Amino acid sequence: MLSYIAQCLLMESNPFAVLSLIVAPAILTNASSVLIMSTSNRLARGVDRARELSKQLEETTRFDGDEAQRRIRELTASETRVLLLLGALRSFYVALGAFSSSAIVSLLGAVLVPVRVELLVMLLEVAAVGAGLLAVSALVYGSVLLLHETRIAVQVTSNRAATVRERIQNKQTIPGDHDKHL
Repeated sequence: MLSYIAQCLLMESNPFAVLSLIVAPAILTNASSVLIMSTSNRLARGVDRARELSKQLEETTRFDGDEAQRRIRELTASETRVLLLLGALRSFYVALGAFSSSAIVSLLGAVLVPVRVELLVMLLEVAAVGAGLLAVSALVYGSVLLLHETRIAVQVTSNRAATVRERIQNKQTIPGDHDKHL
């Protein structure tokens, strides 16, 4: 594959080959970076929420009430979310490194084609494709983890909304709870 691209580059028969060789990894590297930034923000919010719940539980003297039990469930969900986000972040970093590796190995291979070191070029082709496959796999895996984390966040929010609606219907007071980090 790399030999074909390099031949296209050398023969200048396909102007899109140059564009594909350079732009595709750059776009995928950028996508990985954006996912890293947004996942880092989600991780920070998850950690803040877990800290807030921990603080509230540490101030509680009775753990047999509904509020304490709800906070314990939410703390458990927050812990799970943070671990999922950490795994997703790790995957996105692997994807970023693999996309970058794939791009540099591809460029190196394209430069070496005219030198006629076929074995080295073939090894670079395999390495570039392998790095690209690793990168795409890491992006997919990280995205699956983000979907799972989002599902947990939505479930916690739905449970909390149901509890609030139930209290409103029963005309109970709703204790103040700082949920700005949910």
